[in-house]
Amino acid sequence: MKVNEVAKLVGISVRTLHHYDEIGLLTPNKDQESGYRTYSDDDLTLLQQILFFKEIGFPLKKIKEVIHSPEYDQLEALQLHRKMLMEKREKMDAMLQTLDQTIQAKEGGVEMANQDKFKGFDFSDNPYEEEARERWGDAKVDEAKKNAKGFTETDQERMNDIYHKLAELRHGDPKSEEAQSVINEWYDFLNNNFTTYTPEMFQELGMMYVQDERFTKNIDQFGDGLAQFMSEAMVEFGERNK
Repeated sequence: MKVNEVAKLVGISVRTLHHYDEIGLLTPNKDQESGYRTYSDDDLTLLQQILFFKEIGFPLKKIKEVIHSPEYDQLEALQLHRKMLMEKREKMDAMLQTLDQTIQAKEGGVEMANQDKFKGFDFSDNPYEEEARERWGDAKVDEAKKNAKGFTETDQERMNDIYHKLAELRHGDPKSEEAQSVINEWYDFLNNNFTTYTPEMFQELGMMYVQDERFTKNIDQFGDGLAQFMSEAMVEFGERNK
């Protein structure tokens, strides 16, 4: 199948497939004369695996490491996917039940017991922690977690204020002096409240804002395209301060 046929079949963009090829994640055969990409059945099977991993939160770099490992077992991976999706579904079912009970209580004018208001919520797992440990080591992550425990409401307001200021600038040039001034505030804020970021670490963090959809989704709540803008501004900041 050609790239546009695969994109239509799967429901993803041609640009995404080109990106997977460029980073060595999924490399189909290419016609030597035309340069057209041709996807085999094996390529489509591998693409399914990639999308399964992506759906459960794996970053592309990690997916590449896993699926191209000599020890990679597709059947074992499928079983893992199923287990994790079942756990996700169970959590969502529990939260939906809590939501339905809350709606019923509101409609009926009935007060819910406090312990019933939070069934299904689980904040014990941080989806970014494992990758952060791989990138920057246990000491940095442990320091950040320790400092985060002292995070106050004032700190939260300060963080949101920086997001809002950057959101107002997001349609402009991330390399502008105004943008760099606010991204410097973000750099100082992270260093003062979490852990010590070198300019290089700050750049890597910025790249994660667009490489990891979880980051992008959270940041773009303050304005569409903010994650991309912050990423470019942080990379520029790192270059200026190395």
